[in-house]
Order: sequence, then C-alpha cells, then structure tokens
Amino acid sequence: MSTALLMMDEHHRFHFGEYYVHHIQDPGKQPLLLLLLGFILSFLFIRFSVRMIRRGVRWWPGNVTPGGLHIHHVVFGMFFLLVGGIGTFTTSGTHPWIDVFGFIFGIGCGLALDEFALLLHLEDVYWSEQGRKSVDAVIVGILFTGLLLVGYLPLGLKPGDRVHWLLIGLISFNALCTALTFFKGKFWSGILGIMVPGVSWIAAVRLARPDSPWARWRYTRSPRKYARARRREARFHRRTDSARRWLFDLIAGKPTPPGVRPTRAHQLAERVAERLAASRAGYPRSYLPPDEQRIRSLTRLNRLAARRTAAGARRGAALWTAPNTAPGVGLTPPPAAGTPVMSGARRRQAAARRRTVAAGRSRGLRGGHRGRS
Repeated sequence: MSTALLMMDEHHRFHFGEYYVHHIQDPGKQPLLLLLLGFILSFLFIRFSVRMIRRGVRWWPGNVTPGGLHIHHVVFGMFFLLVGGIGTFTTSGTHPWIDVFGFIFGIGCGLALDEFALLLHLEDVYWSEQGRKSVDAVIVGILFTGLLLVGYLPLGLKPGDRVHWLLIGLISFNALCTALTFFKGKFWSGILGIMVPGVSWIAAVRLARPDSPWARWRYTRSPRKYARARRREARFHRRTDSARRWLFDLIAGKPTPPGVRPTRAHQLAERVAERLAASRAGYPRSYLPPDEQRIRSLTRLNRLAARRTAAGARRGAALWTAPNTAPGVGLTPPPAAGTPVMSGARRRQAAARRRTVAAGRSRGLRGGHRGRS
C-alpha cells in the first residue's frame, strides 16, 4: 500500500526539468524565454537606477554625462537592439548564438521602452504624468511576450494550422472589435482581446469610457449614455485605475506633480552643469557654437545689469536715509526697484554729451540765421 502511494506521489509530482524540456526547449522557445528574461531584468535594473539617482544617493554612479551631455538610456537600448537583431541574422539563428542575442535583444527592449514617452513627446517627461506611457508600453511588451511564450497565439492559431475562410472572417471580426475597444478607451481589454477571442467582443458592445474618442464622437448627442458612462467610470474604472497607479508607483516610482520643488538629484545635476560651463568659460570663443556664444553673452549682460541696478538702489537708499538730513530736502527719493540707476561718472559723461549736443545745435542755428541774412 505504501509503495503504491509512493509511486502515485512520484507520478503526480511536478518536475521542473521535464516541464522545461517539454514546453520550452523542445518547441524552440528558449531564445524567447531569454528575451523575456532580459526584458524584465533590464527594466527593473534601470528603474532601480533612476530611483537611486532621483533620491541623490551618493554611492550610486549616477547619470552618464560625458562632457556635460546627458545620455539617456534609450541610446543604450538602441545599441543593444541593433547588436541583438544584426547578430541573429548574421549567425542564421543557430545555437547557442540565438540564445545570446535573444537575451541582448531583450535588454535593448527594456531600456528603449522605458523611455517610450520621451520618444513619443520628444521631450524629457520621465518623471511627469506623461511618463506613465513608458510603463504602459513596458507592461504591454512583457505581457505580449509572455503570452507568446506560453503558447497563446492570436485566436489560438499555430504556424502549421490550416486557415479556412470562416477562420479568416473570425480573425477580421476580432480585429474590428479590438479596434473599437481601443476607440472606447479600454486599452487593456483590447490588448487581451488580440490574443484571447471574446474579450474584445464584450468590451466593444459595452459603454465607452467618458474621456475616450468614441464618447466624444457618439455621446455628445445622447446625454443619457454619457451620464451612464460617467456613473460607471466613477463606480468601477476609477478603482481599477487607482490600483493600477499604486502598482506602477511601486514598480517604477511616483511621478513628480507639477509645481513641486525639484529633488536633490536635479539640483545636483544643475550644479554639475554650471561647473562644467564655468570650466569651459576659459576656452577660446571660437570653440563654442554660435548659439552658446549668444546665450553666454546675454547671460553676462543680464548679470551685469542686475548688479548695477542693485548697487544703485542700495546707494540711493543710503543717501535718502543719511543722518542729520531731513528727508526730501535737497535729495530725490530712491528709485523704484527694477529701474536703472546711473553712477556718478556715467551721469557726468551723460551731462557732457548733452551739453555738446546742445552747443552743436546752437552753432547750427546761428549759422543758419547768418546764411539767411
């Protein structure tokens, strides 16, 4: 009896090695598994790195800024993508090179998609609310690769299956419902509906979200539908959105709200940039681009004007409040803040120029009267 129970236990025990060989290695999915592994590891590493830089941790290396130029990690991601893709085609997908280049390609996917919002908006919105699009893109990429790895192809098809007209019509109908789901603002239902039939069908016939393009197009003439969509949004979708936002904050960090004081890392980066600019100030002007020369000249002129204005204001205030002098007797009130104040030497030069101009005009007028007489 005990022997039979042991045999049944051995039979029903899960063997990871056999499962890996049967479902991953034999079907040829090991490169895809390594790609997914490199994808996840690179995303987690770069998010940990940027969070350490954001907190201003001293023991972490920090940003890559050769010569004062900040290099975003999307550049490194593109490099890994090129190496992985070109290497796979060069070796004709043979083992073990396809496993190595698959892992490299996954690293490139994680680094590049982590700055998807930068490529979309063409500005650095990494820690803003728009930067959440990068996390969405990474999650979609990981889910799509994971579904391909476990065997969920679109509508359950496999490369060797025969395709009939009925199946072609089903695929077309599913694609139409998926597009309609996206227009109704149900992003995750549409992504899941690409792989699993039926999900996008249900999402397509239900009400759209109130801020979706479909609601702007169709619900403006139907206030009742728009009110129902708003009630459903307040009842269900906001809860799921808050849970998704909490999960994304835990994984990728909380975005910085607008108007909040910059972090220590940003202040440190600004100080480093100022030091680098000051170190380059001793270089000849011919080594600097024209735009940088113009910006530096304007900055220097603005600083000089601000210093002269502040010095003149302080001097006027000191004269106005001098001891043993009644306020307003023989003195003019101090100038208002922001108005230019001339020094004594410049005031004398201006007076001399005015006298010279006045003398020239008087000579010209006398010569004109003599010519008429």
